[in-house]
Amino acid sequence: QLQLEESGGGFVQPGGSLKLSCTASEFISDYLAVTWFRQAPGKEREGISCVSSSGKRTNYIDSVKGRFTIARDNAKKTVYLQMNNLKPEDTAVYYCAAVRTYYNNNCYWDDLDYWGKGTLVTVSA
Repeated sequence: QLQLEESGGGFVQPGGSLKLSCTASEFISDYLAVTWFRQAPGKEREGISCVSSSGKRTNYIDSVKGRFTIARDNAKKTVYLQMNNLKPEDTAVYYCAAVRTYYNNNCYWDDLDYWGKGTLVTVSA
């Protein structure tokens, strides 16, 4: 059973940066698409960024475009989310999720099979 573990959350002031990691329990090359989600207090969980199994396609929701960058390092079994220029509205628990798929350029926002337990990001002055 594939397991995912997030790390890198914490407290940061507005305008600051954090880099989240999503580390898998097994190698993830070529067959695992990964998506980052977040859930703010009192709000529904939302998908914010995804990377295809090929690593060739990434996608972002509008509210994080230009500030967040997703990247995968298959050798380290890790997908990163670099978050810059953080805002108070980015405060949330961040989760990574994955789905096994063929090597392709698809991003997945639904039907993800594997989830981490989340890491808390707090942005406040």
